[in-house]
Amino acid sequence: MSTTSADRSARIRDWAESGVPALTGFPGGPPLIPPGTAASTARRYTDRIAAATGGRVRLDGARLLGERTAFTGFRRGGTISAGGHCRLLRTADGWAAVSCARPDDPLLLGALIGSAPVADPWPGVADWLRAHTGTELAERADLLGLAAGPVGAGTAAAPPEPLAPRSVEGLRVVDFSALWAGPLCAHLLGLAGARVIKVETPTRPDGARRGDPDFYRLLHGGHESVVLDPGDPAGRRALHRLVASADIVLEASRPRALAGFGLDAAEFADSGTTWISLTAHGRGSNRIGFGDDIAATAGLVARTEDSTPVFAGDAIADPLTGLAAAAVAMSAPADGSGRLWDIAMSAVVAATLEPDSPTVTADESRIVAPTRRESAGPAPDSGRDTASVLGELGVRLG
Repeated sequence: MSTTSADRSARIRDWAESGVPALTGFPGGPPLIPPGTAASTARRYTDRIAAATGGRVRLDGARLLGERTAFTGFRRGGTISAGGHCRLLRTADGWAAVSCARPDDPLLLGALIGSAPVADPWPGVADWLRAHTGTELAERADLLGLAAGPVGAGTAAAPPEPLAPRSVEGLRVVDFSALWAGPLCAHLLGLAGARVIKVETPTRPDGARRGDPDFYRLLHGGHESVVLDPGDPAGRRALHRLVASADIVLEASRPRALAGFGLDAAEFADSGTTWISLTAHGRGSNRIGFGDDIAATAGLVARTEDSTPVFAGDAIADPLTGLAAAAVAMSAPADGSGRLWDIAMSAVVAATLEPDSPTVTADESRIVAPTRRESAGPAPDSGRDTASVLGELGVRLG
């Protein structure tokens, strides 16, 4: 289907009002309108959420795409992501996105290029990539567990479509997710009246706790916090009991991680649970990814006049996927049965791209700056509610 001039105007308007163009382009250059319809798609997701909640949760999905930078003050960095942890680098046959977001990533980048770890791995990585193809990078990154891959590699999968809308008021959500995509979904479910219980382990707290405290409070305000050790038999039993009590389970791990805790997503879905599984590239893939590299490898980058790719917004795959997940969680099969939802972040992004949708230089007078929303309440300290939540279930750890 061809894109009409009205479609193009609506796409550009939605991007301009999202705050994303202010985060897209080089620092000294003009702000750019990215390709695709992610801002318009985000608004469709929040329209679905508003309908499912009878208007109780009425937000502008486009504005949520750039919201984090209203808290962090991030600015556009061209081929360096707004948060500074991901880079777009030339390969022998194109461009690639490479993330270095975790403490162990410098060591893994050293292994990628066959060198000892150094304080600044980027010059060596850039040199190595110029002599290797995107396919070679993807193969090595997969083996090492690095978040990296060629720009625009795309995905054949399509994201799941929500079913009939349902109210989540009073439902219990057990949330294993971290960082941004999953917590945004949990936040929206909480605004819709669900009871959200965040679950962390003693050794793997949510990394977002180390980020901007006000943004963390926004996404977790009004929720409860439980910390359980799945390596301890009592903690493992308590974890299983807590999950069995949930109406909705939200997680963002590779399947083997929770299976290692003795939790079988398909089994819980068969018993009536709505299980939302967020992964970088689908449950059938062991590849990892974060918001910036996932968006770029899926093909969502803007291009400068000389065709240099630049990051579109700030980790845009995260808020876009969080919105998609919330719309799905607020739907259910007509018979009320459970369901395992496999939501690949790369597929959510790729579904917003279309052939006739070039990068456009933004009209700065029409760009809306990212803005902050107020938190629904304080975010709980890690583990604050462990005893009370387990007490409701008749479970004691000691």
